[in-house]
Amino acid sequence: MTTPGPWRKSSHSGPDDGNECVEIANSSTHVAVRDTKARARTPLTFPADAFVAFLEALKNAPRP
Repeated sequence: MTTPGPWRKSSHSGPDDGNECVEIANSSTHVAVRDTKARARTPLTFPADAFVAFLEALKNAPRP
């Protein structure tokens, strides 16, 4: 993967739980995902189209 763009944290991360989430960064072909608490670890990377499909599936999943 090429060097990802800037890391972004979820807008749902508030001041009290801001370190309890994941961050994402995009390159032209992939999306990288890392744990906010373990930024030095190697991030997971996914092809961009697979990550978009994953997000769409989450949006369309039935909610309890």
